[in-house]
Amino acid sequence: MQVFARAAQAGSLSGAARQLGLSAAMATKHLDSLERRLGVRLFQRSTRKLTLTEPGQQYLEALARLLPELQEVEAKIGSQRLEASGTLRLNTPVSIGIRYVAPLIPAFTQKHPNVKVELGLNDRFVDLLDEGWDLTIRVGRLKDSRLISRKLADSAMLICAAPAYWSAHGRPSRARELSNHNCLGFTIPTFAGPEQWSFGRDRDIPVPVAGTLRANNGDALMAAAVAGLGVLYQAQFIVADAIRRGELEAVTLDVPTADLGGIHLLYSLDHSPPAKVRAMIEFLVAAFSPRPPWAIASANLSANPGS
Repeated sequence: MQVFARAAQAGSLSGAARQLGLSAAMATKHLDSLERRLGVRLFQRSTRKLTLTEPGQQYLEALARLLPELQEVEAKIGSQRLEASGTLRLNTPVSIGIRYVAPLIPAFTQKHPNVKVELGLNDRFVDLLDEGWDLTIRVGRLKDSRLISRKLADSAMLICAAPAYWSAHGRPSRARELSNHNCLGFTIPTFAGPEQWSFGRDRDIPVPVAGTLRANNGDALMAAAVAGLGVLYQAQFIVADAIRRGELEAVTLDVPTADLGGIHLLYSLDHSPPAKVRAMIEFLVAAFSPRPPWAIASANLSANPGS
């Protein structure tokens, strides 16, 4: 369309080619392709000049309206790679989103006022590409090679319960002793399920467990643990506040807890992501580094009064 409009103005394809930085042969190919697609001749061509046909004149009048709008749209879209703007869709697990991401959004939008944030919260596996999210936060070991990952932080796994529960049932010092406790299980496929908890960095030390509550949300299990129902095997980012308040106490066992695999920010394999995506990546990395907001004193994580 640009070649056609410039050729009509210049009176020649060679003039249009010079204006657009194309070879004369390439300009001719563009015009031929356009005429084939439309099924009409746009120019009467001679060795000296081009003359618009009647369909060509009609098409030129239409392009006089359309091309400036198209150029404006292209400029607007292109500027999004330079200036953060538009709607950014960010998906996170429920616990991380509510506790740590949502409170950061006001500061982000203040810094980037032309960006609107859509925050999605759920604990299921989200397919970033198929569901149209710009960014997603995932907890655990990564498998999706279609995405680029940026590690935000680590988070230890902890065994904890309410002080009243430990007082009534005793604090375990060995992982196998958990089989004698009311263990609150996570129903989403994980190494802290309702029937078995896995320990060791490679998750190769299984311990059979059972309990009176299982749920697909870590906060629901934590609420029950705080109320004294049983033992919880959960990520530090979920239980940190309850431990700080003294509502839960962590214990150290004879084997290390499983390696959670880290908390990662994932985005698509775009070599030049829009500015809004780059802005959120930089913002979240800065917010979670070098010390994530759930970090608590090591003394609160290692004490085991019952051992």
